[in-house]
Parts: sequence; C-alpha cells; structure tokens
Amino acid sequence: MPNHLIAENSPYLLQHADNPVDWYAWGEEALVRARAEDKPIFLSIGYAACHWCHVMAHESFEDPEIAEILNENFVNIKVDREERPDLDSIYMNAVVALTGQGGWPLSVFLTPDLQPFYGGTYFPPARRYNIPSFQEVILAIARLWKEDRQQINKSSEAITAHLIADQTPRAGGDQTLRQEVIEQSVLRLAQGYDWKNGGWGQAPKFPQPMTIEFLLRRAAQGDKLGMDLAVNALDAMARGGMYDLIGGGFARYSTDDQWLVPHFEKMLYDNALLARCYLYAHLLTRDAGYLHVCRATLDFVQRELTNPLGGFYSSLDADSEGEEGKYYLWTYAALVDQVERLASQLPALSGASWTDVFNTAYGVARGGNFEGAIVLQRALNDLELSEKFSLSLEQIQQGLDIIQRTLLDQRQARVRPGADDKALTAWNGFMLLTLAEAARYLNDAGYLRMAQQNAAFLVQNLFVDGRLYRSWRNGIARHTAYLEDYAALALGLLALYQTDHNPVWFRTVRRLIDKIVSDYTDPSGGFFDTAADQKTPLLRPKDVQDNTTPCGNSLAAMALLQFSAFTGSGAHRELAEQMLAAMGGVAVKYPTAFANWLCAYDFSLAKSLEIAILFPPEQADISRYTELIWGGYRPNWVLAASQFPLAEVDAPEILHNRKLDDQRITAYVCEKFFCRQPVSDPESFRRELELH
Repeated sequence: MPNHLIAENSPYLLQHADNPVDWYAWGEEALVRARAEDKPIFLSIGYAACHWCHVMAHESFEDPEIAEILNENFVNIKVDREERPDLDSIYMNAVVALTGQGGWPLSVFLTPDLQPFYGGTYFPPARRYNIPSFQEVILAIARLWKEDRQQINKSSEAITAHLIADQTPRAGGDQTLRQEVIEQSVLRLAQGYDWKNGGWGQAPKFPQPMTIEFLLRRAAQGDKLGMDLAVNALDAMARGGMYDLIGGGFARYSTDDQWLVPHFEKMLYDNALLARCYLYAHLLTRDAGYLHVCRATLDFVQRELTNPLGGFYSSLDADSEGEEGKYYLWTYAALVDQVERLASQLPALSGASWTDVFNTAYGVARGGNFEGAIVLQRALNDLELSEKFSLSLEQIQQGLDIIQRTLLDQRQARVRPGADDKALTAWNGFMLLTLAEAARYLNDAGYLRMAQQNAAFLVQNLFVDGRLYRSWRNGIARHTAYLEDYAALALGLLALYQTDHNPVWFRTVRRLIDKIVSDYTDPSGGFFDTAADQKTPLLRPKDVQDNTTPCGNSLAAMALLQFSAFTGSGAHRELAEQMLAAMGGVAVKYPTAFANWLCAYDFSLAKSLEIAILFPPEQADISRYTELIWGGYRPNWVLAASQFPLAEVDAPEILHNRKLDDQRITAYVCEKFFCRQPVSDPESFRRELELH
C-alpha cells in the first residue's frame, strides 16, 4: 500500500511511495504528528539520480523489518534536496558539524521541534568498515529517546547553537576591491593543480567548471598561466570517461584521478556549466576540438534532457537495470564486432584494419579497464592516429565518426537510465545562459530557438500569480523560488536579451532583480537564500560558498553587476561590490570553493564596454555590427539593441535618450556610461571597438 508520498510531484519522492516505510513529505502533517506523538523525526534527504540513495533504499527502506522499527519509533520524512535546497543546507551543515563530512543520502535525526541531534550519510544494512548498520542506529536512537532524553536535548541544543553561531556575520576585513585578489587566486590555483592528470584535488575528482571559467576570463585579458591551467583541465576531461565520447555530455565526477571511471549520473547543471567553458576555450584558441565537445554536450541535452515545452530535465540516473553505469559500458567483443561489421562502410585502409585504428584510438584492451568492462577514453588524438597509421586526418575523422554514430544508435537501444523530469528554475537558468551565448557566438539559429523556447517555458510556467517557483513537473509548479533561482534566471535572460534583443526578457530581469533586493536582502550584507515569507527551521539559511553549482549570493552579485551595466544603477553596483569585497580574502585562500565569486570579482574590476545599438524598422538586421562584437570571447561586454523609437518602459537605460544618425543603424560604445560619439557604419564601429 502506498505511503504519503504517493501524492507528491517529485520523481525522487515518488520513487519511495511504495516503500513499507510510512514516509511523509516535509510539511505540517508530519511535523504536527511528531509533536503530538512526541516522536523523533527521521529525515532522509537525497535526489533521484543519486546511486547511493538507491542502494540505501533497496537495502533498508524496502526491508519490512527496518520499516516496522522506523514506523513504530519515528515520524519519517523524505526530502528531495533539489526541490528544497534550504532544508538540505541546514541539515547538511548539521551533519558536517557532527561527523566532519556530508553527502547523500543524508540521514538526520531531529527532535519534534526540528533540532538535529544525530546524523550521517549512507548507513549499510550490516556493520562494515567501522560504520554501524542502519538497524543498529535506529534501534539505539529509539532506545535513547525513551531512556535518556536529557542527552538528546543537550546534543541538539549544542548543534543548533553551533549552526546559528556559524551563520552570524563576522565584522572586519578589507572593504575595497583589489586586483591582487584576482592575481593571487590564479597563483593559488596553479599551486594546487594536478599537472599529471589535470584538474584539482584527488578522487573523487570534480570538474570545477566555475574555476575554469574564471581562468578563461583571465586568459581573455592576456593571462597565460590562466590559459594554460584552463586548457589543460579541459583537455584532460575531454579525453573521455567522465565525458561521454559516444553520446556527449558529462557525468557528475570521476571516481579516479585520471578522469576514466565516472560516477555515471548526468546532471543538467554540470552540462550547462561545462559546455560554456568549452565554448569559451574554442573562442580563445579556435581549437575545433573544444567546439566539438561543446556542441556534443548541447546535442545531448537537446536529445535526452529536454521536455516538449522547452524546459530541461534535472538529471539522468547513474543506474539502469539495477546496475550503475550499465548503459554506458562496453565489452571488448561487442566493440570489435561492431567495428568489423562496419568495415565496408569505412574508408579503405592498407596495412591496417579499422579495428586496429579504433582500439588504438580508445586504448581498447581485451581485459577492459573497469571491472572487466570498458569505459571509452581517447588514448591518441586524431593527429597522433594519422601519423601512426599513415592516414589523412579526413580518413581518421570520417571513420571514427561513422563508428561513434553506430555505437550511439546501438547504445540507445539498451534500457535507458531513468530521467528526473522535473524542471528546476536555477538549473534551467544555467542552460539558458549557455544556449543564448552559444547562439550568439556561433551564430547558431538552432541554439537560439532552444534558448527562446526555454525562456518562454520558464516565464509562462514558473511565474504564477506574480511569484517565481522553484520546480515544475507535469504542469504543476511547486515550492517558492530561492535566491539562486531568481539570480540564475536573471543571468540567463540577460544573456538571451543580448542575443535576440527582445525587450520582454529585460523587463522580466528587472522584476527579478527588484524581487531579490526587496525579499532576500540581509541587512548585514548580501542576501538570504530564502525569501522573508519562506518558512525554514532553526535559521534563515545564507550560503556563500560555491559548490557543484554557484551559490545564490555569488550569482546575485554577478546579476547585480550586469544589471547595473545596462541601467547605470550605482546602487545595484555598490551592493554587489560590497558583497565582493567581503569575500575577497576567503576567495584567495580557497579559490575552487569561491570560483563564481572570482568571476564576478573579475567582471567588476575588468575594463568593460556597454554597447547600445538603435535601428530603424526597415534595417532590423544588425548582424554586421553584432558579428564585430561577438567575434571573440567578450566576458565583460554588454549589448543592448532596439528598434527606434523604443518603448523606454521596457528598454534598459543604456538605450534611453539615444538618437538615430540620418535614419541609419546607429551604435554607441560606452565605458561606465561615458560614451564616445555615435557611429553609423560597420567600419567606424570596428575602429571604436578597437580603441577599447
């Protein structure tokens, strides 16, 4: 018989709706019951694509004996961390304070007034590796609750006091923006870089796209060290393993130092952030390999993570048919058989077979490279293969393309990993930004259509009665949006506005920025993650560290800076720069943990341009001008364009009080709202840009 989760909308919660555990969603019904029955709460937080969440569910939550203990002694609550990042943040910090580490599934025990007193992550069904079994844990806690409530209260009060103290702002610090913060951060990143394998840290090894974006921003301003670090990291990941060489897209992280064996789940945010890095690297280097990875990743998103309305799904599961990675793994025999079957369709070779070429290209060995199976990873690039086999680059590329397309077709016939088909506003905002910039820089109409459809989907379905919501699925919007949702959507719409110049996008951005300032401001500086009218237990969360996604505060700082560039609003810029100044010291010490802050810091200090273009209705094609603007990577330029006369109520202030020159397309090039003389021909416009 289904439990209380059967009426929920989250795929993760619905995965547990038939557990024998009497799960509730977070809400008044469960919380009132815990208080009325004086029972502790078992809070389990995870997400649909989480492999170890599935493992614990199968081992423990589907076990009738464990379910009976939980149902008798606890009120049991399931939370989808992607829908409720506020709860995840509060209780993850509690578990880290208790144990020194966190992760998912997150298992936390609370008093009925929601104070945590014990927690951990995954608990096995039997004691192993010095970890108690889950049954041991719940029996011990149930006994302690009945026999030694004083000890529990003492523990919960201490942890809650720690959480509140950790949230209290600390005074002091340099309140000016300093170029040394940028320069020292690059040096610190170089000192901690793994030059042998690429990237930062040890396994599990995460891709760090915000760090790479920061370095590419520096590279655009001539920083050679920043360029070397960024391209080395991108090259290491592009060899495959964590990057899906057959279908495009990135897994969440590598389980080894060499980027070979991924944790196979694919998240929307990783693919949005990484595709953007490869786009920027291509613009800086003109290396076609980076462009290929960018396009293949966006193709994957379009093919496997896009709903019919233009929204983007949250993730693909790591598991299929109950096994992690089964969808993506190959046997030696299957690969060789497929290549041999294609022999007649491949370019003719002399002295070698395509099986030899393919196996050499991907380092394919009979014994496999992962538990007897094969994770495809490039061992030699196309140029190295060309030299080794005395083949032209065209032959190599044509042959490998045919093989890869065939392997993709074959793989798609397998049982596919499950998709978490809810659309999250912030994560959609990340992908919207990437698509809008790819459309602009690559002059790609397909990416522009995807971006426009996504923006329309978000505005039409996630804005309900003037309020932005966090999550959408099956026609239902749920959960009031968080700071990161407002800021990420604002940045995505600003990127789209600069690509298609539709004033409705900027009008929406203005609404989003106004809401951030009015509903999320922390009087001590920066912003809370939740709106003033959102209920959260214990405290009002405020996360300032960038994790696998940028934190809401660093996103808000960038959104405020960009909004100020369009409007000339000193108040918005000052608000952002106060936030940045407060974060400069910690960003230098821990640059990978504050990388999106560093991107915003760089935007604030870098020489920037504001460009305004007006055009008469009969000359709506301004591509000769925009191609000059976006002919290279321009991370610190903004563009506003409009038909003349413009509707000032919708248009950014940078366009106000501008005139056409003799009824021709007219461009204004400005720096900090000080503008040079307008120009009305592309050659003069090019010279104006070169002056900056």
